[in-house]
Amino acid sequence: MLARTAPATGVGGAGAVGTAGGSTSAAPKPLEGVAVYVNYDAKGYPVTRYEPGSGFVKLGRVPGITFQFAASPDGTKFAWITLDGRLHVGDGGTEKVVAKGAAAGFPCLTPVWSPDSTQIAYIPKHDAEKSPLMVVNADGTGARKAGETLAVCHLAWSADGRHIAGMTGRATEGIYVFDMKTGTSVRGKGNKLVNHVQSLSPDGRKVVVRTFGREEPEGDGVWPEKFRPTIVDTVTGKQVPVSVKGLKIGAYYLADGRLVVRVAGRTHNTLVVLDSSGKELQRLAEPAQARDQGILQIVR
Repeated sequence: MLARTAPATGVGGAGAVGTAGGSTSAAPKPLEGVAVYVNYDAKGYPVTRYEPGSGFVKLGRVPGITFQFAASPDGTKFAWITLDGRLHVGDGGTEKVVAKGAAAGFPCLTPVWSPDSTQIAYIPKHDAEKSPLMVVNADGTGARKAGETLAVCHLAWSADGRHIAGMTGRATEGIYVFDMKTGTSVRGKGNKLVNHVQSLSPDGRKVVVRTFGREEPEGDGVWPEKFRPTIVDTVTGKQVPVSVKGLKIGAYYLADGRLVVRVAGRTHNTLVVLDSSGKELQRLAEPAQARDQGILQIVR
């Protein structure tokens, strides 16, 4: 059962979902281009890690019957939920079921990894108005209920470890931000007609989402490999301008607050790195082989 929206409460201030925007270091280490990609074929979803100089290394294949998957921030593991409600973790060589009873069969109910790649959060089967949020260690130990949330779809975990954002499952109801410390979920401002959450700023305040117009189809919640990203400040409700030319097909926050914008190209896509003020720091070409693939994680 997908969660239904409670009356909008508003975030009420920066303290509820983090402070002002994520900060960058004085001299951040340039992006290397290490990333986890996902492709689509008749047998499922091949997941690979790319490292410049070494090429692509297979992490595994997500079965074609599920869209509920996520890669770890360190790029070494991935998790997926099968139709029987089992949460699997694989690293390219081994595979293990780490939890049972996950909500399954809803494409948008993706699991999400903690920023240190040691835990996974997911939505279990439930009948209540609000959805329980479960957290389990990557080895299957330490399962616990973190609280209840209205954010159930396309979960994104902030680099500060405290916040998880997601949409409610109904595109018109917006984005909610769950606080891992207090166990509460608060509706973010400015997010209407949203059907995907791709990334969350380190402080949990800004979200990268896919928005659409009132005359456009809502879609079925499947994880999109490419889309035009919109960044919204969940405290003020204002959109964050992204001054990058070209066809933008995704955006991702790094742990230090930099924003990486993915720009489409004819032969290869380009990763454009911005600091917290929006100033361009770097451009990096993706491998041509990844041009039509989706990115699950930008590792470094």
